This record gives sequence, C-alpha cells and structure tokens, in this order.
Amino acid sequence: MKRAVSITVLFLAAAVLSHAQGTGGTETAVKLEDHVSYLTSVSLEGRKAGSPGETAAAGYFYDCLQEAGVTMLCPRTGQDFSIVTGTDTVFSRNIVGIVEGYDSVLRNQYIVVGANLDHIGSNLLTVDGRSELQIFPGANDNASGIAAVIEVARRVASSSFFFRRSVVFVGFGAKEQGMAGSWYFANRAFPDIDSVSVMLDIRAVGKSGPTNPFTYYTAIPHPEINQTVSGLSEVGAFYTPAYGDGVVPSGDYLPFYEKNIPVMLLTTGQDRNVRTIRDKADLLDYGTMDYICDFIYNFVREAAGRDLMFDRPVVVEPVTDGDVMYDGGERVYSPYEVDVPPQFFKGDVGTFLNDWVYTYLRYPEIPLSQGISGTVTVEFIVEKDGTVTGVRAVRGNDQYLEDEAVRVIAASPKWKPGQMGGEKVRVKYSVPVEFRLKKRK
Repeated sequence: MKRAVSITVLFLAAAVLSHAQGTGGTETAVKLEDHVSYLTSVSLEGRKAGSPGETAAAGYFYDCLQEAGVTMLCPRTGQDFSIVTGTDTVFSRNIVGIVEGYDSVLRNQYIVVGANLDHIGSNLLTVDGRSELQIFPGANDNASGIAAVIEVARRVASSSFFFRRSVVFVGFGAKEQGMAGSWYFANRAFPDIDSVSVMLDIRAVGKSGPTNPFTYYTAIPHPEINQTVSGLSEVGAFYTPAYGDGVVPSGDYLPFYEKNIPVMLLTTGQDRNVRTIRDKADLLDYGTMDYICDFIYNFVREAAGRDLMFDRPVVVEPVTDGDVMYDGGERVYSPYEVDVPPQFFKGDVGTFLNDWVYTYLRYPEIPLSQGISGTVTVEFIVEKDGTVTGVRAVRGNDQYLEDEAVRVIAASPKWKPGQMGGEKVRVKYSVPVEFRLKKRK
C-alpha cells in the first residue's frame, strides 16, 4: 500500500514538473497559463462585452485579486455601467482593487495598472446547412494582459511594505465598445483621478521573439518615464522593453491620456493570430510573460517610491479666442488657418481620401462577417517635410475598423506641406473614414 502511495505521489510530482517546464519553469508562469486557459475556455464564448462570458471573466478577476490579498473597491458584480449602441444597450462592469501604500501622505496618490476583460465574442456560421458557433478565444488579446495584472497584483500585495503610493488594479469592461470601461473609470468612477501619477495599460503581452519585441509607448515622449525604464535596465532588470516610436496602438490608456495623466502601454504587439479563432492559450510564451510581470512589478515599485508624481504631459488641445495649438512646443495649424494648405498629389484632403484611403482600405474580415459598419475619425499631422505623423483613431465603434483606418493613413506618401507667411508649417487634420456594407439585392 505504501509503495502504491509513493508511486502516485511521484507521478503527480512529475506531472506538475512537466507542466511547469512547459510554461517556462516557474510558479508564476504556471499561474499565468492557468489564468489564460480559463479566460479562453469555450464556456466564456470569447468574452464579448455585455455577455455572460465577460461577466464570468470579471468574477474570475475579482476572485483572483481578493485571493492575492488585494483590498477590493467594488462588489463582485463590479462597477456597472451601460453603453447604448444603436437600438441596443450593453451592460458591462469594471473590477477594481487596491494595495494601499505605507506613506501617510503619498498613499493618497496612485499608480493604476489595468487591462481589458472583454474580447470580440463569437459568431454563428452556417456550414453545410448546419449552424456552427465560431469562438474567438482572445488569448493574447487580452487574456494575457489580465493574467499579467493578476500576477503583478499578487506580488505587490505580498510586498506592500515597499510601496509608498497606493497601487490600483483594474479589469476594464467593454474595451471593444469604444473603451467604455476605462472612460467610465477615469471620468465617473474614480474620484481621485487627478492624484494618479501614472497609468499602465497591459495589452497583448503573450508573444516573444524578433517579430514581437516587448515594447512600451507613452503616447507622447515622457522623459521621466523613459529615465525610469532606463534606470531599471542599468540596475540589472532582466527583461526591459524597447521604446515604441511608431504609430501608437489604441487602448484603455486613452481616457487617462485625455485627462493629462502620464500613460504607458506595454505590449509585445500584434501577431497573425490576434482577433482570430487561432488566438489560443497554447500559443503564448508564458516564460516571457513571467519576465514581463517582473518588469512591471519593478517599474510600479519605482513609480510608487518617487518623491514627486510623474510630470503631466503636454497634451495637444485646440484653443480658441486667437490662441494657437502646439505639439511638442511647436505650433500646429488647422488647414483653415494657413495661407496654403497641404496638398496630396495636387489635390486636397478629399483627394487623399478618394485616391489613397479608399483605394487601399480593406474591410477587415471579422467585422465584415459580423455585419459591423461605421465611421472612424482619424487625426494626423502633415509635417513640414510632408510626412504624415501622429496618426490615431479618436472615435470609432470597432477596433478592427480603427486599426485598418490608422494603417492606411499611416502608410501615406509624402504630401506637399502647408505654408504660412511663405514658411512651411505643420498642419493637423481630422478625417472621417467610412466603412459601409453593401446590401444584397
């Protein structure tokens, strides 16, 4: 009998060791895989905003934070809100917890670490006359982000004596509905929003390798954040991100950025499986995710221990009454202010839309199959050398459509720059990009 028990124990130990080795060999890597496996399970049906799957994901996130020792700031049902989309109303929720800092003054300032709970759900297809449910698991986008937030929260809660400022952990609902959850948190649900030192948005951190480097974006350059990252590298942090200086992906950081709060989007980027039925748990690199969690923890610890909050960024905002708009200290004009507006191949912005945007725009497969249409508003600047920079979607109803509109405009050839008083100047445009579905006769 004793021999049988010993064999069983050895078998179970070998199974646990094999699982750990397959995920990177650490306890955290194993937990990361367990989180992603649950969040991508068939029962959650792709976690579409407002669905039972998203509600289940929110409950799971709540339970994990509470188990880790995080003080919850909402009931298990979350901070609920609703979004009206056409004739439908979508009900969603944020899950919020806090690890309070030990400093009697600085504990009233905050580091926010968040990721979105939802994904794009499922789609009912007809195959050979039979109905078939097509589920989009959303492992990298963004079960990986939620898993990382849980494990960072676990580590912060177990070492709270290191943190002068408080750290708030958030699972945002309805990111796929125009980032409704993060907007609700920043504008309605968190009364001390002006005391947030920095917001970290963790999105799609499950890949690795030369084509998917660990990268961080700050929307606009932020020297203090850059110095903190560089400092962690100098003191021997094993895995630090590169600075992303290209087109900034959209994300739940945007409502914070719009409130002049320093932001940091951390990601390993898109891959060909993201937002398809192939984005599954077994394709992620949990060893690298473990290293990313380590970096996030150390960055948050540094940010929480600073004597002063991070400086507020200078956000470009249009002003009136004869004042002007600036970006990075240099004036940016509207196309209506300049003597000679920028030209696209001897035409205006209408020519750009017709001859470039709508020529190379491709209707993304997923919204096409789901019958989703709409208009994406995109901002960009025509620089003094004619290049197009600062491309970002500021309004839209679908992430696929937003990404495609940004992709096409960011690939624009050079324009002939605008002029004011005989000098070349920077000009900012805001254009609508329409995605329309043709009705069958």
